Amino acid sequence: MSVRRDPLNHRQRELLAVTAPIRADAAAPGNEPNFTMAFQPIVDLALREVFAHEALVRGVAGEGASEVLARVSPQDRFAFHEACRVRAIELAAALGMQSRLSLNVMPNDVAGQEACFRTAMATAGRCNFPVQQLMFEITEGERVEDLPGLAATFRIFKRYGFTSAIDDFGAAYAGFELLAAFQPDVVKIDMSLVRAIHMDPVRIAIVKGFVATCDDLQIRVIAEGVEVKEEVRTLRALGVDLFQGFLFARPAIAALPAVAWDAA
Repeated sequence: MSVRRDPLNHRQRELLAVTAPIRADAAAPGNEPNFTMAFQPIVDLALREVFAHEALVRGVAGEGASEVLARVSPQDRFAFHEACRVRAIELAAALGMQSRLSLNVMPNDVAGQEACFRTAMATAGRCNFPVQQLMFEITEGERVEDLPGLAATFRIFKRYGFTSAIDDFGAAYAGFELLAAFQPDVVKIDMSLVRAIHMDPVRIAIVKGFVATCDDLQIRVIAEGVEVKEEVRTLRALGVDLFQGFLFARPAIAALPAVAWDAA
């Protein structure tokens, strides 16, 4: 569902007032940007609408995320992630994005502190991008060091209109532990469970049970990494309506790609 560009509410204006002095572009390491952002749509097949666009880092020559991140030193990693989120918001605003903008965050970047949210608020205000369109995806790419702090941070900032998500659920560390500590708006099922699910009764049973759990918790489920229509048909039969993958659109650098709605 496209999100209307409504004025900021009182709570959002209050936070922007606090974060106004922050220079959102100060997080970028170095003087010249050596990266850009691509966008890939997350589609709602029940409504036939774009639910969100995920922002994905790319090199200026089109290099993939892993190659770009390999050039970032560990001590600059948080600053680089901040710079990516800033650039994604700037591009989304320039492109007139009407859907949610999904931004990736590492769990230990946000556990118990507010920096990336404050920077996002400041950037959205500077670019006139509605904060209610921001969606933060916690990735399971690292072990969570402060689970209570992470849960508390998301509970606080959920009040400001952000959509919250757990990315790559089932891929690595504390998926169910994180879900028990904090119930996000959205959970993305990792592609390891999605790929060829139509040919695997075990995966079907696992995903069926997980979707039922999310329904009980009023959490929406996204199936990521879908590549063939048989996967979509199986997942829709299990109750999944949100999808992301090459079947519908590949990421497009600094652009909003067209969706192949009839692919499934």
